[in-house]
Amino acid sequence: MHIPESLQDLADSEAVQFLKRPKIIARIFAGVFSLIVFSSLLTDGYQNKTENPQLRCVLNSNNVACSFAVGAGFLAFLSCLVFLVLDAHESRITSSRFKTAFQLLDFILAVLWAIIWFVGFCFLANQWQHSPPRQFLLGSSSAKAAIAFTFFSILVWIFQAYLAFQDLQNDAPVPYNHSLDEGGVVLTTLSPPSAFSPVNTPTTGPNSLSYASSALSPYLTTPKAPRLAMMPGN
Repeated sequence: MHIPESLQDLADSEAVQFLKRPKIIARIFAGVFSLIVFSSLLTDGYQNKTENPQLRCVLNSNNVACSFAVGAGFLAFLSCLVFLVLDAHESRITSSRFKTAFQLLDFILAVLWAIIWFVGFCFLANQWQHSPPRQFLLGSSSAKAAIAFTFFSILVWIFQAYLAFQDLQNDAPVPYNHSLDEGGVVLTTLSPPSAFSPVNTPTTGPNSLSYASSALSPYLTTPKAPRLAMMPGN
C-alpha cells in the first residue's frame, strides 16, 4: 500500500511520534477517565427529591461521596495536563538529577493515584449499593458511569506507575563509570604506579633526553654516591 508523501511526513512528525508513546497514551486515557468521573457527577450527580428541593448526592444521599469523586477527578485531570506539558519538554532537560527527580515524582504520583482511585471505587460502589432504588428520578446513569471509570482509572494509573518504574531502571546511573567528553578531550582517572609494579624505563643513550624518565618520581630512582679518587702521595 502506497502512502502519500504528505501523510508519511505527518506520521514521521515529532507530534505524532510524541502521541504514539505508551506513556503519553496512558496519560491521555487517565485524563479522559478523570474528566468523565467528575463531569458526570457535576451534571447529574446532585438531585432533589419531589418533596424536598434540597440537592443531595445520588450515591446514598452522601454528599461526601460525590465531593470525593469530583475533587479527585478534577485534581487527577490537572495532574495529567501538567505531566503532559513536562513530557513535551522532556527532551530539553539536560540535567540528569532533574530528570531522575521528575521520573521519581511521576512514579510516586502514579502509585498514589492508583491507591486513591482504588479507595474511591470501593467507597462509591458501596454507597451505590446501599442507595434505595428509584430514590431519584435522574442521576443513576451518571453514578454508574462515575463508578465504572473510577475502576478504569485504577488500571491506567497502575500502568503509568509501571512505565515510570521502567524509566527509572533504564536511566539509573552506573556507579563510578563516568567519562567526561568536553571539547573533544576525554578525561580519565589515572592510577599512580604502585610499589610492587615494575617500572619500565626506556634505554637511551647518555646524550639523549627522555620525557618519560624526567616524568618519573624522584622517589623511584636512587641517587648515586660520589666517587672518591685516590691521589698518589708525593
